[in-house]
Amino acid sequence: MQLKTILNRVHRQRGFVYGDLRFCDKARKEQLEVDVRPHGRSRARCSGCGQKRPGYDTLSPRRFEFVPVFGIAVFLLYAMRRVDCPKCGIVVEMVPWADGKTRITHAYAWFLARWAKRLSWQEVAVAFDTSWDTVFRSVQMAVSWGLAHRDLGNVRSIGVDEVLWQRGYKFLTVVYQIDDGVRRLLWVGKDRKQKTLLKFFRMLGAERTLKLKFICSDMWKPYLQVIARKAPQAIHVLDRFHIASNMNKAISEVRTQEARDLKQKGFMAVLKGTRYCLLKRPENLTDNQSMTLLELLKYNLKTVKAYLLKEQFQVFWSYASPYYAGLFLDNWTTMAMRSRIEPMKKIARSLRTHKPLILNYFRARGTIALGAVEGLNNKLKVITRRAFGFRTFEATEVALYHTLGNLPEPQHAHRFC
Repeated sequence: MQLKTILNRVHRQRGFVYGDLRFCDKARKEQLEVDVRPHGRSRARCSGCGQKRPGYDTLSPRRFEFVPVFGIAVFLLYAMRRVDCPKCGIVVEMVPWADGKTRITHAYAWFLARWAKRLSWQEVAVAFDTSWDTVFRSVQMAVSWGLAHRDLGNVRSIGVDEVLWQRGYKFLTVVYQIDDGVRRLLWVGKDRKQKTLLKFFRMLGAERTLKLKFICSDMWKPYLQVIARKAPQAIHVLDRFHIASNMNKAISEVRTQEARDLKQKGFMAVLKGTRYCLLKRPENLTDNQSMTLLELLKYNLKTVKAYLLKEQFQVFWSYASPYYAGLFLDNWTTMAMRSRIEPMKKIARSLRTHKPLILNYFRARGTIALGAVEGLNNKLKVITRRAFGFRTFEATEVALYHTLGNLPEPQHAHRFC
């Protein structure tokens, strides 16, 4: 079977035919060149309006990079025609295998974009002997097409969160779809202000916003204000992970301060090496950590009291009824306020303020994937770490949409990977 036959099978272009094939050496690398010519009865299409127009003249051949074969670079050579269009004037024709002035074919761009989901962009560039910019443009093309053709009509539940992007407390606001069976990145914006999240709701549109049933977020005040204003009909749930995270931060703060006070008073360092014993769940402790924790619980310390309050609060998540969960929350916050431990009192005041939103957890449980936000955030961190940190927001945005957006792809005659 000849290569020309294979190309006609996997990359057939209506109105064009494949001509001669030849090997050539450029930069001491073997390359395969395939001539492409228009069908004798076909007319060129105007790149402006897309209509068939009479020809004007022919330019010198242009090389379009195609998917490599057996590790050999393949190029399509085609002499572009100029057309005389009554609407657009004299312009270069439109070809179906590439856009504008780009020198890579659609097939090769989608080939690189699919590999970029598995490897870093630099690794893809090295593996296929191309440049990082070529891989980036390919991924950018895939993301642009996917965003233009994705369906947002089935979005009923979303999760809103912020993630640290760069040093200096530079954050991204990310919005995920967390419906049962559909978990994807819907939108990413720079910073974590009110106007940032407002951009998402403008993108979603008023009609689709009214269809939202559940929204999951943390206690960040700008998010709470925007969600209350834009989607009051949705059940707003506070993320359980962030409540647990704030409680662990409070325990770490109590432990650090008390360890410092004990050292100044000359007592033995009973709190040394106990950080993870206090933060980890009891079932996840190692044998040595369990023994250390048992010894620590013998002492009457503020750290121990804070730890016991934290463990007691875990019962809250086991309730099935929002009413009885609310009673437990009232009792727990009262105990925390009487503990005279300021970090725990701060947690109690926050829980009291956001009590209605916290109780929505029980109304949404079993309906949406409440842990999906943190799972997607972990994948997001892997993506940015794999790239060793993107320098620009544009590159970060493209990479996140490409990997987490679950974007659609066009129908191809053949998938090359």
